[in-house]
Amino acid sequence: MEQSVTGQPGERRADGRAERSRQSRVKIADAVLSLLDEGESQFPADRVAERAGVSRRLVFHHYADMSQLVETAIARRLEQLMEQTRPLPTDGPRATRVAALTEQRARILEWITPAQLALMRLEQNGDRIKEVTRQVLDFARGRLAEVFGEELDRLPAERRTEVLHGLDAVTTWGAWYHWRSSDLSVEASTRTMATAVHALLASTDSSEPAERA
Repeated sequence: MEQSVTGQPGERRADGRAERSRQSRVKIADAVLSLLDEGESQFPADRVAERAGVSRRLVFHHYADMSQLVETAIARRLEQLMEQTRPLPTDGPRATRVAALTEQRARILEWITPAQLALMRLEQNGDRIKEVTRQVLDFARGRLAEVFGEELDRLPAERRTEVLHGLDAVTTWGAWYHWRSSDLSVEASTRTMATAVHALLASTDSSEPAERA
């Protein structure tokens, strides 16, 4: 009778070790993120190890130094950002679409601020952070093009690109941090974002629909 083979004992042990190692790395990175969320700006290895429930030695077994660990944690936070972004309306009243987008952006940008500030303190950003950041920005710009396609499609190609980049500029973290650093509350910053988005979209109202190939 033919038997099902799921792998040799040595292979299964190796797979188990790899999975435990992966889980430990994630647990340690999540410990950094939990400290970030509590407003911490420094991440001593002993504090991270205590929060993760592991030894200090294990922290440095998985990460060459604390800079690499913080970089990994920030990249993980950026990936989490994309995972939690829910769909937004792409048709219906403009006011409804603007309100949905700005509510979501405000919530996410406020949540990501501690990680962004930690990122600014890193002397050099690694390839993983650069790649994830690019993906996040591309995703955010693509979402704008979908949500406001009705308005943007009225414009010729060059003007459409200009307005899209303008929308991008007022709905990403740089603008949000500027408003929050100017002592605007979350609510006031959200209203300011909505005002800027409405103003940019209003510039499309007098345009004829763009010609399609």
